[in-house]
Amino acid sequence: MKHLRLPAEYEPQKAIWLTWPGNPKTWPDCREAAEKAYAVFAAKVSHFQPVEMICPAAWRKVALLRLNSAGADLQQFTFHDWPMNDAWCRDHGPLFVKNTQGQTEIVDFIYNAWGGKFSPWNDDDAVVKRISDLRKIPRHRVPHVGEGGAIEVNAQGQMITTESVWLNDNRNPGWERKDAERCFFQYLGVKETLWLREGLIGDDTDGHIDTITRFTHDEGVVTSVCKATDPNVRVLQENRERLAGKFSVVDLPHPDPQWKNRERLPATYANFLIMNEAVLVPTYAQKKGDERALGILSEQFPGREVVGVPSEILIREGGSLHCLSMQEAAE
Repeated sequence: MKHLRLPAEYEPQKAIWLTWPGNPKTWPDCREAAEKAYAVFAAKVSHFQPVEMICPAAWRKVALLRLNSAGADLQQFTFHDWPMNDAWCRDHGPLFVKNTQGQTEIVDFIYNAWGGKFSPWNDDDAVVKRISDLRKIPRHRVPHVGEGGAIEVNAQGQMITTESVWLNDNRNPGWERKDAERCFFQYLGVKETLWLREGLIGDDTDGHIDTITRFTHDEGVVTSVCKATDPNVRVLQENRERLAGKFSVVDLPHPDPQWKNRERLPATYANFLIMNEAVLVPTYAQKKGDERALGILSEQFPGREVVGVPSEILIREGGSLHCLSMQEAAE
C-alpha cells in the first residue's frame, strides 16, 4: 500500500463537511432550539469557507429556513441528498489524506456508533464511499473500527489519542497498542503515538481526544484542566503530566459543569474547529469562562480569527463543534 499522511487540522483546507441534524430522535427535548443552534454554527463556517452539507431532500426545506435565519452565506453551501442517521460528521465522515505525490485520497474506518451504542448507523457508515465516488478519489476502507474524534495529529506524524477508545473491546476486540499503532502508521502515516488513558465523564464516545487535548502547532497543545473539586480532575491531571514530557502545554480551563437529566455532559472548550482563517470555539453561556477560553485560544492561533459559537444546546446530545464537522484538505 502506498504511503499516506493525514494532514494536521491547521494545514490548508478546501472545505468543511457537515451533516444536517434532521433525525427527529436526536435532541428530542429541544429539536427547534438544536436546529437553530446548529444553523448558527454552520453559518459561521460559511463566513470563512465552503461548506459541503449532507442533507437528505426531506430535511432541505427546514435546513434552508434555519440557515437563512442564521445569516448563512448560502452561496458557500453545496448540498448532498444522501440518507443519514445522525449529525456527527467528525466520526462518520472521511479522513482526507495525502499520498506521496500530494494528491488527496480518503481513509474510511468502519463506523459502529461508538461501540454499537446508537442503532441504526448503516447510512452513516456508507457516507464515506459516497464522498469518494463524488470526488472520484481513491478510498481506503480500513478493516477496523475507528472515529475521527479519536484522532489528533500534528504535521510531523505525531498523534495523541486515548486507550479507552482504540483499545476498547466494543471497537476492535483484543487490540493492543501495537495493533493500533500499526494501523495508524499504515493508513495515516503516524510515526509516533502518545497515549492518554481516558477522557471525560459523560462522554458517549468512551473518551475522544478532541474533547480534551488538541494540537495548536507542531510542538504545542492545549489541554483541558479543571477545578480540584471536579470529578474529572484525576484524569485531566494525568493527561497533562503525560503531555508535558513531550509537548509545550497550555492549560485550557474547563467550563462549569453542564447537565441533562442529572447526567454530566462532556462540555469542553477543546472541541473547537480550526479553519484556514478562523477557529470556531464552543461557548456555554458562561461569560467569564467563555471569555477566558477565547482569550487563551486567540493567543494560540495568531493570524486566525477566534469566534465563539453558542453550544449549550448542542452539548445536550453529547458533543459540539468539532464533533459535528470534518475538514477536507486542500489540493
